Amino acid sequence: MQVRAVLKNHRVSARKARLVVDLVRGKPVEEALTVLELSTKRVAKPIAKLVRSALASAAERNTRERAGIDVDNLVVKTITVDRGPSMWRIRPRAQGRATWIQRRSSHITVVLEEV
Repeated sequence: MQVRAVLKNHRVSARKARLVVDLVRGKPVEEALTVLELSTKRVAKPIAKLVRSALASAAERNTRERAGIDVDNLVVKTITVDRGPSMWRIRPRAQGRATWIQRRSSHITVVLEEV
């Protein structure tokens, strides 16, 4: 049985988040959380929180529906990072000019599955 959790509109570019996500894809949940805690990237903390949220959702579903999910045997089946909306801002430049900059965001989805 699969459990899914989604983090939307997180203020980090998808390219930076994918570097961290690639480290935990396919690993058991315990190992994935350890890797995320030891990572020095800023986005590792929200991703770890998302994985813990999916784990709590699995435990809740297990007690509510008697689904028979063994929380200790869950692995990160898929974890994806998609582009979210971008905010446009103006930055002042030299000689009275201005340039547009993009503040990117991303949507992160994690799916846990029992082995």
